[in-house]
Amino acid sequence: MRIVAKLLTAAALVAVANPVLAAPGDPIVLGEDVKLDVQAAARLRYESVDQANFTRDAEALTLRMRLGVELDIAGFKALVEGEGTAGLSNRYNDTLEFNGVEPYPTVADPENVELNRVQLAYVKNGTGVTVGRQRINLGNQRFVGSVGWRQNEQTFDAVRGQFKSGVFLANAIYAISQRSIFGVDSPSEHFDGDLVLLNAGIDTASFDVTAFAYVLDYDTRAAFASQTYGLTATYSRALGPGLAIALTGSWASQADTGINPTNYRANHLFGEVSGTLSDFTLAASYEKLGSDGGRAAFQTPLATLHAFQGWADMFLTTPANGVRDYQVSLRKGFSLPALGAVTAQVAYHEFDSDFGGLHYGSEWDASLAFRLGQVNILAKFADYNADRFGTDTQKVWLQAELEF
Repeated sequence: MRIVAKLLTAAALVAVANPVLAAPGDPIVLGEDVKLDVQAAARLRYESVDQANFTRDAEALTLRMRLGVELDIAGFKALVEGEGTAGLSNRYNDTLEFNGVEPYPTVADPENVELNRVQLAYVKNGTGVTVGRQRINLGNQRFVGSVGWRQNEQTFDAVRGQFKSGVFLANAIYAISQRSIFGVDSPSEHFDGDLVLLNAGIDTASFDVTAFAYVLDYDTRAAFASQTYGLTATYSRALGPGLAIALTGSWASQADTGINPTNYRANHLFGEVSGTLSDFTLAASYEKLGSDGGRAAFQTPLATLHAFQGWADMFLTTPANGVRDYQVSLRKGFSLPALGAVTAQVAYHEFDSDFGGLHYGSEWDASLAFRLGQVNILAKFADYNADRFGTDTQKVWLQAELEF
């Protein structure tokens, strides 16, 4: 880590000492076909959690900083990136490994300093190879993602091959470790194994379809060792000025593999229809993470889970009886004199079990996003009504983010 810190500091000094070589955010030209790109980002976030089974509310104020250096020599790129998260307020339980001692609800943003990415890559026109600790986002991140919502990013120690020819795209990934969001001091900092991630499909202006196979043979994470095979498709069409529709569907089948002690098979189904009129987008969707008779359920342990089944994060691990999520959402874009472009969104969820006829409750989500100069501002709210299944939970976020 000391060596990495010295490299990052040196790169930052080079950027400051040579302001005439590049505008902020642009690579520094060192020679013919040689560039140095200093990448930095900061994100300040306040998150509060009001949970019915706690006498105190969690209030987390965290600052996440990233600093990276990428050297590009004729298309061959070497990247080193460090990431650090500071807890400016300690009134929260900072890990999902809840130990019964903390008096506050969980906010999964522990204080942390780590080597986030170290990779070598050559990718040209969508075709190439990336080797090392890297960020991997596949599709809408329902099955594989970087969990970018949390302050500490999820990365993978992996080899990734990408191929693109015309409308055809493919990915072949072999990872030996999933580097989690829980930080270097957590016993769940990483999960080792043989992770094989494959997908291929076509992507056109109005239609795309992708077939995938994800085999997770963990060394120790037995309950999540699985093999998943599926297909997803999206169709969009403009019907007139300011009017468009989009249809999305996905199906997958999952079974146990490796050290998983439970012999099970469960399905995933997703369907969504959305329509856009001017700056309004209305969407309705149904998602099922199925259950095999209540013994085990469909899991997505590599996903960016916050983006699915409600922002309150009540179903990060699928209950054994599975989950059915019925959702409607409305998004509106508009402009305000002092803020410029603003995006507002509201969504409503109803949750049921896939097996056993249980009602898991309901949730309202809302957000407002805009920019102040170069800073992205986000306000979010989630209100989960447990209806006797879990625990009533309300969450509020205020966030400012800058990349340069």
